[in-house]
Amino acid sequence: MNDTRLHLFDERALDELVLRARAAPRRRQNFNLHPALDDPIQRLLNAGEPDTYVRPHRHRPGRWELVAVLRGQIDTLLFDDTGAVTARYALTVGNCIEVPGAAWHSFVFALPGTIALEIKPGPYDAQLDKEFAAWAPVEDAADAAACARWIATAQVGARWGC
Repeated sequence: MNDTRLHLFDERALDELVLRARAAPRRRQNFNLHPALDDPIQRLLNAGEPDTYVRPHRHRPGRWELVAVLRGQIDTLLFDDTGAVTARYALTVGNCIEVPGAAWHSFVFALPGTIALEIKPGPYDAQLDKEFAAWAPVEDAADAAACARWIATAQVGARWGC
């Protein structure tokens, strides 16, 4: 596919994305830069607020995920198979992280109005994109908000529910 769309994101466009994230039920909003889900490289802007819950998950082996902070701060947490935090990285504007496939992880939008640029291999297939951690509550579960608050401050060695 030959995509000729130009994407220019000035402060006004980024502000609008933040407003859409704040109004969204999940408190985050993405804007796909790739023209179609079958694009070989998925590229998107992801805006989120501190109270959003990114359920811990992992991608298939070899399916890395690159996240660069454009605004605010994103904390990246890595977990072992039991849900213990093995690493925590606070990323600010200009920092990025590449999470390898098969690594359990989550993201915290640590400051209001945070925006990330996310890049990962395509094509996107919702059935295969990620596996959610069984130890972490689903997004609409009664304890999901509590888990989000825990993730927001969890340090290395901590485990959800302990």
